[in-house]
Amino acid sequence: MSTTSPGGTTSTRPYLIRALYEWCTDNGLTPYVAVRVDDTVRVPREYVKDGEIVLNISMDATSALKLGNDYIEFKARFAGVARDIMVPLNRVMAIYARESGQGMAFALDEADLAPASRPDEDGAVGLAEAPEAGTGPTVVLSSFEPARGEAGDEPEPPRPGGARPALKRVK
Repeated sequence: MSTTSPGGTTSTRPYLIRALYEWCTDNGLTPYVAVRVDDTVRVPREYVKDGEIVLNISMDATSALKLGNDYIEFKARFAGVARDIMVPLNRVMAIYARESGQGMAFALDEADLAPASRPDEDGAVGLAEAPEAGTGPTVVLSSFEPARGEAGDEPEPPRPGGARPALKRVK
């Protein structure tokens, strides 16, 4: 499933995910990933909400974490039960720091969304409008607030200033 871009080069997504993961850990922040779930994603289905799940991928929450070019794989406990998690990178919608909401969102390509796996037709990404054809797949987030299916028992920290997050599209 090697991820390649239209020009035949490898996708930037795995590199950006690894870079933001490293940035979070270097700054003492908790890296979370928002994932669009379909039958290619191996996660506990009882934590999936509206076809999405948010996963804590910090060193404290995972073991055997592998941020590869095609998959994110790790072991984690959900309600005390150890589970093997496997997420294809083309299903990752965003990676961000839980404490600040800073991170990056990725548009899901229509080719990556099999018609049977689309949970709804009203918003394929759920974070921002999908980019027009020929534009880059990346949306930079000044802050991100997951609204769906967050796994884990940690309460959401209060937002500084109480302002709503704003998206900034980068082409």
